[in-house]
Order: sequence, then structure tokens, then C-alpha cells
Amino acid sequence: MDFLNALVALLNFVVIPGASYGAQLAIGALGVTLIFGILRFSNFAWGDTMAFGTMIVILLTWWFQSLGISIAPLPTALLALPFGILATAALLLVTDRAVYRFYRKQKAKPIILVIVSAGVMFIMNGLVRLIIGAEEQSFADGGRFLISAGDFKTMTGLAEGLAIKGSTAITLVTALVTMAALFWFLQNTRTGKSMRAFSDNEDLALLSGINPDRVVQVTWVIAAILATIAGTLYGLDKSFRPFIYYQLLLPIFAAAVVGGLGSPLGAVAGGFIVAFSEVVLTYAWKKVVIYVVPEAWAPESLLQLLGTDYKFAVSFSILIMVLLFMPNGIFGKRG
Repeated sequence: MDFLNALVALLNFVVIPGASYGAQLAIGALGVTLIFGILRFSNFAWGDTMAFGTMIVILLTWWFQSLGISIAPLPTALLALPFGILATAALLLVTDRAVYRFYRKQKAKPIILVIVSAGVMFIMNGLVRLIIGAEEQSFADGGRFLISAGDFKTMTGLAEGLAIKGSTAITLVTALVTMAALFWFLQNTRTGKSMRAFSDNEDLALLSGINPDRVVQVTWVIAAILATIAGTLYGLDKSFRPFIYYQLLLPIFAAAVVGGLGSPLGAVAGGFIVAFSEVVLTYAWKKVVIYVVPEAWAPESLLQLLGTDYKFAVSFSILIMVLLFMPNGIFGKRG
């Protein structure tokens, strides 16, 4: 019985939250690695792109709720999600035409585009805060739990309760569908194959008749889809505050670098590696350990290696170690 309680506590506080957070980071990292692989620069405005897409979803969610429109027990945000994607795609296409296109035609070095994206980041961040404010916003509705801790205890008779939030289930299912659709698109469609060819060898792709402007436009549209989905899922699971998405840039980049920049498969793997590293190192393990050791050995301390305030420090440490010892990442191209 104590072993089962320990297992439930592990699932409840480590495995399920880690999987949910990992799925969110994986989708975000897919966008970063797609832009890097095709457009050849690290997009520092990515976190605020996620914030913009989520903001549109929130505003439309509130509007739908005021009209009495819902899709209960699912959150109304899912109904607003396609419109958020369209608005974000429009923003990215306009930004590319107004800003990035000029530097691309000038054959500017990647570092120049990185600096430019930092400028875009500040503009987007200011725009989001101007429209929706800097305060924390909650927009989740619908069924809160698939199963609550109290119901689980009643059903099983265990001391520990397993709670599965509806947002967690939606995150995992949506992430699986999104990743599968993206991989299928890249592998099996003509446009997807053109994007892969453009990423592998731009000059050879141009000689083969691939339209670079079309590849760029499709890349930004897919990036808008990934940014809005990742941002909305994170907001439903936690809450929305513009500055949080700026902070998410660190674990998302860490995930992309761990997997290997330019590798979609690596981005997914990196997302889960970073997420579980953060959760495992900041979790107070006392709750699990007291069930599996004799009572006389029960720890008095929380057995927490790092406080939750240091969560992003874990991502930063992983990023530094990978850059020092494995700069190409797990699935990155070897030089």
C-alpha cells in the first residue's frame, strides 16, 4: 500500500506535470528550431509571439463567454484558438515583410537578424501589455478535473490522491496531434519537402526551382500555429501574464539546443528533457520517500535540491552544459 501511495505521489507531482510542461516546451521548441533551420536565425521574439497569440485567444474567449458561447466541458479557448492562429500568422507575415525581408535580401549575417528579432521582441511585448495589461489573467473554463484527488482516494482507499486536470489532458492530446501533423506535413507534402530541401541546402533548393518566398511564408504560418498553440496550452494549464512568456524563452531555447537546433525530433526530445529536469530538481521528494523507507528513517527536511524559484536556473544550466560539451545537441547535424 505504501508503495502504491509513493507511486501515486510520483505520478501526481512529477510525471504528469512534467509530461504536460514538456509537451508545451516541445511545441514551442519546434517553432524555434523550424525558424532556425529554414530562416537561419534564433528568433528572440518567440516568447512574445506566443504571448501575442495567447492574448488574442483570451480576448476572443472573453467575448464568446459574454455571448454565452461555450463548448463545455472543453474550455472556450479552444473555440478561439483558430482565430488566434490567424491573427498571429498575419502579424508574423507583416513583420517579415516590414522587417526581416530587408535583412534577408541584404544577406545579413545571422547575428544581425538575432539583434533585429530582439527589437521585435520589445515591440511585441509592449504591444501585448498595452492591449491586455501586465497583470495575471485566467481564462480557463469548462471541466476543471477529469478526476479529482478526493474521488481517487474514495475509489482506491489510498492516502494519496491522483488529480488529473482537464488542461493537462488537453495539452497532451493537442501536443500529440500537433506534432504528428507537423511531422506528416514535413515528410509527405510537396511544400514540406521543399522546406526540408531549403533547410538542407538553400542554393541547391533554389536551383531546383523552389520558391524561397513561399517557403518563408509557410514557415511563418506554421510558426504562428505552433506559437499560439503552445502559448494557449501553457496559459490554460497555469495562467497568462505577458512577462512569463518572455521568461519561457529560456527553457524553450534550452530544449531546442539540447535536441539540436534545426532538428524537429530533437526539439520534442529536448522539451521533455528540460521539463523533467526542472520538475525533478525542484520537487520536494519527502512526500514520496516517507512511503518507501522505514518510519525511523523518515526525513525531516523536504529533500528538495532547488527551490521552485530556481526553475529557470535549471534550464540555463542545461543550456550552458550542452553548448560546452555537446553544441550540436542530441539530434543535431554533426560538423
